[in-house]
Amino acid sequence: MKKLTISSAQLVARAKSQIKELPSSEAISLHNDDNIVIVDLRDIRERKRDGFIPNSVHAPRGMIEFWVDPDSPYFKEIFGQSKRFILHCASGWRSALTVATLQEMGFDAEHIEDGFKGWVSNGGPVATADEPS
Repeated sequence: MKKLTISSAQLVARAKSQIKELPSSEAISLHNDDNIVIVDLRDIRERKRDGFIPNSVHAPRGMIEFWVDPDSPYFKEIFGQSKRFILHCASGWRSALTVATLQEMGFDAEHIEDGFKGWVSNGGPVATADEPS
Protein backbone atom coordinates (compact mmCIF):
# COMPACT_ATOMS: atom_id res chain seq x y z
CA MET A 1 0.00 0.00 0.00
CA LYS A 2 1.26 3.45 -0.90
CA LYS A 3 2.09 5.67 2.08
CA LEU A 4 0.60 9.16 2.00
CA THR A 5 2.61 12.18 3.04
CA ILE A 6 -0.39 13.57 4.94
CA SER A 7 -3.55 11.77 6.03
CA SER A 8 -7.09 13.00 5.56
CA ALA A 9 -7.33 13.40 9.35
CA GLN A 10 -4.23 15.60 9.32
CA LEU A 11 -5.66 17.70 6.48
CA VAL A 12 -8.87 18.22 8.44
CA ALA A 13 -6.97 19.10 11.63
CA ARG A 14 -4.85 21.62 9.74
CA ALA A 15 -7.92 23.17 8.13
CA LYS A 16 -9.72 23.41 11.48
CA SER A 17 -6.75 25.28 12.96
CA GLN A 18 -7.04 27.93 10.23
CA ILE A 19 -10.78 28.60 10.06
CA LYS A 20 -13.67 29.83 12.18
CA GLU A 21 -15.74 27.03 13.66
CA LEU A 22 -19.22 27.40 15.11
CA PRO A 23 -20.77 24.89 17.46
CA SER A 24 -24.09 23.65 16.09
CA SER A 25 -25.90 25.19 19.08
CA GLU A 26 -24.69 28.64 18.01
CA ALA A 27 -25.55 28.00 14.36
CA ILE A 28 -29.08 26.96 15.42
CA SER A 29 -29.52 30.28 17.19
CA LEU A 30 -28.56 32.10 13.97
CA HIS A 31 -30.82 30.05 11.70
CA ASN A 32 -33.56 32.66 11.22
CA ASP A 33 -31.20 35.61 10.71
CA ASP A 34 -31.73 37.11 7.24
CA ASN A 35 -28.02 37.94 7.00
CA ILE A 36 -27.02 34.28 7.34
CA VAL A 37 -26.77 31.80 4.48
CA ILE A 38 -26.39 28.18 5.56
CA VAL A 39 -24.73 26.13 2.84
CA ASP A 40 -25.10 22.35 2.74
CA LEU A 41 -22.13 20.65 1.07
CA ARG A 42 -23.45 17.11 1.43
CA ASP A 43 -24.34 14.90 -1.48
CA ILE A 44 -27.94 15.18 -2.69
CA ARG A 45 -28.51 11.57 -1.53
CA GLU A 46 -27.58 12.56 2.04
CA ARG A 47 -30.06 15.44 1.95
CA LYS A 48 -32.83 13.18 0.70
CA ARG A 49 -32.04 10.40 3.17
CA ASP A 50 -31.34 12.45 6.31
CA GLY A 51 -33.15 15.72 5.69
CA PHE A 52 -31.64 19.17 5.62
CA ILE A 53 -31.60 22.51 7.41
CA PRO A 54 -34.66 24.49 6.29
CA ASN A 55 -33.81 27.25 3.80
CA SER A 56 -30.24 26.02 3.41
CA VAL A 57 -28.56 26.35 0.03
CA HIS A 58 -27.35 23.09 -1.45
CA ALA A 59 -23.90 23.53 -2.99
CA PRO A 60 -22.18 20.24 -3.74
CA ARG A 61 -18.62 20.20 -2.47
CA GLY A 62 -17.31 19.40 -5.92
CA MET A 63 -18.66 22.69 -7.34
CA ILE A 64 -18.40 25.19 -4.48
CA GLU A 65 -15.12 26.83 -5.56
CA PHE A 66 -16.65 27.54 -8.96
CA TRP A 67 -19.98 28.72 -7.54
CA VAL A 68 -18.35 31.37 -5.31
CA ASP A 69 -15.97 32.70 -8.00
CA PRO A 70 -17.51 35.66 -9.87
CA ASP A 71 -15.14 34.98 -12.79
CA SER A 72 -16.33 31.40 -13.17
CA PRO A 73 -19.02 30.48 -15.71
CA TYR A 74 -20.63 28.51 -12.83
CA PHE A 75 -20.90 31.49 -10.43
CA LYS A 76 -24.12 31.57 -8.37
CA GLU A 77 -25.51 34.99 -7.41
CA ILE A 78 -26.30 33.88 -3.85
CA PHE A 79 -22.55 33.83 -3.17
CA GLY A 80 -22.13 37.42 -4.36
CA GLN A 81 -24.33 38.75 -1.58
CA SER A 82 -22.94 40.55 1.46
CA LYS A 83 -24.05 37.92 3.94
CA ARG A 84 -22.47 35.62 6.49
CA PHE A 85 -21.92 32.15 5.01
CA ILE A 86 -21.97 29.12 7.30
CA LEU A 87 -21.14 25.81 5.64
CA HIS A 88 -21.81 22.31 6.86
CA CYS A 89 -21.48 18.68 5.90
CA ALA A 90 -22.45 15.62 7.92
CA SER A 91 -19.78 15.79 10.64
CA GLY A 92 -17.58 18.81 9.92
CA TRP A 93 -14.73 17.24 7.98
CA ARG A 94 -15.66 18.14 4.40
CA SER A 95 -16.85 21.58 5.45
CA ALA A 96 -13.58 22.29 7.29
CA LEU A 97 -11.58 21.45 4.17
CA THR A 98 -13.93 23.49 2.00
CA VAL A 99 -13.89 26.57 4.22
CA ALA A 100 -10.07 26.48 4.31
CA THR A 101 -10.02 26.41 0.50
CA LEU A 102 -12.61 29.19 0.16
CA GLN A 103 -10.71 31.27 2.70
CA GLU A 104 -7.56 30.82 0.58
CA MET A 105 -9.57 32.14 -2.38
CA GLY A 106 -10.57 35.23 -0.36
CA PHE A 107 -14.16 34.15 0.27
CA ASP A 108 -15.27 34.68 3.87
CA ALA A 109 -16.99 31.62 5.31
CA GLU A 110 -17.12 29.52 8.45
CA HIS A 111 -18.50 26.11 9.27
CA ILE A 112 -20.54 24.15 11.78
CA GLU A 113 -17.82 22.22 13.61
CA ASP A 114 -19.99 19.19 14.40
CA GLY A 115 -21.94 19.28 11.13
CA PHE A 116 -25.48 18.24 10.42
CA LYS A 117 -25.20 15.46 13.01
CA GLY A 118 -24.54 18.08 15.69
CA TRP A 119 -27.36 20.23 14.35
CA VAL A 120 -29.81 17.32 14.69
CA SER A 121 -28.55 16.17 18.10
CA ASN A 122 -28.92 19.73 19.44
CA GLY A 123 -32.53 19.97 18.29
CA GLY A 124 -32.07 22.11 15.18
CA PRO A 125 -34.98 22.16 12.74
CA VAL A 126 -34.85 19.62 9.92
CA ALA A 127 -36.85 19.61 6.70
CA THR A 128 -37.53 16.28 5.02
CA ALA A 129 -39.19 17.19 1.73
CA ASP A 130 -36.72 18.17 -0.96
CA GLU A 131 -36.66 21.84 -1.90
CA PRO A 132 -35.19 23.62 -4.90
CA SER A 133 -31.67 24.85 -4.24
